[in-house]
Amino acid sequence: MKIRKILKRLLQLHHKGEPSTLIRIKRLLKDLSSPENKISNLIQVVGTNSKHSLIASAREIFETAGYTCNVNISPSLRSFNERYYFSGKYISDEKLSDLLIEVEQVNNNKSISFHEIITAAWILHASRKKADISIVEAGALFRLDSSNVFQKNICSCVMPIHIDHLEFLKKGTIDEIVYEKCSHLLSGSKIFVSEQKNNVLEKIKKNIANNSSKKFILGEDYKYKKNNNGFTYEDKLGKINLPLPNLLGDFQLGTVSTAIAVARNLNQFKITDSHIKEAITKIRSEGRLQNITQGKLRKYVSESNQIIVDGAHNPLGFSVIKKYLETLNKERKIFLVLAMMSSKQHKACIQILKEKVHSITTLDIPNQTNFIKKEELSKIAQSCGIPSKTEDSIEDALKNIASENENAIILCIGSLYFAGEILNLN
Repeated sequence: MKIRKILKRLLQLHHKGEPSTLIRIKRLLKDLSSPENKISNLIQVVGTNSKHSLIASAREIFETAGYTCNVNISPSLRSFNERYYFSGKYISDEKLSDLLIEVEQVNNNKSISFHEIITAAWILHASRKKADISIVEAGALFRLDSSNVFQKNICSCVMPIHIDHLEFLKKGTIDEIVYEKCSHLLSGSKIFVSEQKNNVLEKIKKNIANNSSKKFILGEDYKYKKNNNGFTYEDKLGKINLPLPNLLGDFQLGTVSTAIAVARNLNQFKITDSHIKEAITKIRSEGRLQNITQGKLRKYVSESNQIIVDGAHNPLGFSVIKKYLETLNKERKIFLVLAMMSSKQHKACIQILKEKVHSITTLDIPNQTNFIKKEELSKIAQSCGIPSKTEDSIEDALKNIASENENAIILCIGSLYFAGEILNLN
């Protein structure tokens, strides 16, 4: 409750109508004695999708090898503390409260966005809580994101890029998004580019062509191939035969391969094949094709029903989910439980899964304000030719679907906030 009160105060500090800028956070960091300059071995992660899974994979590899990690993610799923990970632990409520209050007092009621001030707080604590590696996830974009305040890093990771966060863009084109995410990546280090659509990859290459960092492109400088027993990873350092990672979906092999490429090609760290083999079998990535096999929500369905939770919220994410669904038993009906934020491409996302789902149940997102109302979302689903209805809660949705459909797959999707609420309920 104390943290919620602090966060509520911080939300009031940004003057509406102010343009996106780095001026505010740079001013605050200067008042905090420039903690960003005290953080070494920084890894910055940009992109539209798979940033969290990349971070979870890389963290597991480094920690298995005995290195400590500080990690900053956005958004969090189940609790705000998840954004503040230091040397193997999430920050405690007491320490987080003290940290936020300290930064709030230094800010002294000056205008600053919520994302900027909570990022500044993480940077301050990370500068004090020394670790071998610091991994920072960029917010919606990157060029004007509060994570873009560092002067140097050891690498940047460019995860799959697609159209999203149109509310922050002038034109909303893929060219604009690639520019926002890639044009200001730091020079003089290394850039790892994960799987991309061909046209997007060419745009990324063009944006980073004059960047002096050494480039590692998936499919060119490092590769992977799935086989019957797992998958094979290969780069200039050699080939490794690996078990499948602890992540659902073949698309995750590209994400895990990028994490492996980072770990193997940063010379300041000693990562062995055995470290990688052990690490990828214990990756923890909540809310990403997470199979709910136990917990409170299981009492609303039968043993034969499967519940899967995923935070996909844009067309690229839904396309990835479609590929995963194509690998499942075609005799099992798939039911969608859907809730989305208002700024997303609702119809485009629903259309992607049109041929895969039997029906859609729409919900509001608890504890959020800017979600699309379930009635409106249901009408969009119906306009796509998919049977749809609304429910008042995730419990009601699960119970009603399961009561009429044995052996059904119930996929809960549409928002990371929605995924977090479901996991908290469970």
